Amino acid sequence: MTVKDKVIVITGGAGGLGMGMARLLCSKGAIVYIIDIDEKKGEEAVAALKADNGRAYFIKMDITKEDEWKAAIDQITCKEKRIDVLVNNAGINIRKPIEEMTIEEWSTMMLVNTGSVFLGCKYVIPVMRSQGGGAIINTSSVCGLVGHKYTPEAYTATKGAVTLLTKAIASRYAKYGIRCNSIHPSTVNTPLVEQIMKDPERRAERFGEVPLGRLASVEDVAYSVLYLASEEASFINGIALPVDGGVTCY
Repeated sequence: MTVKDKVIVITGGAGGLGMGMARLLCSKGAIVYIIDIDEKKGEEAVAALKADNGRAYFIKMDITKEDEWKAAIDQITCKEKRIDVLVNNAGINIRKPIEEMTIEEWSTMMLVNTGSVFLGCKYVIPVMRSQGGGAIINTSSVCGLVGHKYTPEAYTATKGAVTLLTKAIASRYAKYGIRCNSIHPSTVNTPLVEQIMKDPERRAERFGEVPLGRLASVEDVAYSVLYLASEEASFINGIALPVDGGVTCY
């Protein structure tokens, strides 16, 4: 799958899932910009990618701040003259049911999980339109496709919003050569999830709902991003791609 020399921006790129995407894309010849609020982790991630001969850079940014989005996009386009792919991957989950969640917590989740995607698209679309096209990939969730009884309602609401925002952008901006798609992972086997899976009840819940009988790996999700970013996906637009082992097939 062809992404060689593409300029790819990944939010939350210093985390486990984002770093998996960055590592795979770098290995295929892409130029990767990691966006993250954690400066230490971001610099460590870039150092690791460069040690493997990857072309990677880090920009510290709060993805909920509009001025910081504008500055980051300006910085990247000034250096690279283009942005080929934006992966809106960053997100949070305040794990409280609706009865216990405050409106402030709800608003925080909406701002981070949905507002950041809005801002990323707002500032990258003019760049992609002027250069004749590009690809936007939004990380949603199986919770952006179905109600999920093990997941807080607020998280599901934010990911559902991302799903339809993706389709709205895909329909409006395709005429400029801009593709917009979303990916929908089920539970991904990251270090944080490994800790959660030590609880036998949680483990039984999550494994029991997957027809393939295992959790998604970071690589499973990264390869979906590689495909949607690649030239081979040039006619793929507006899809919601489950990476879930069959969780949403019932």
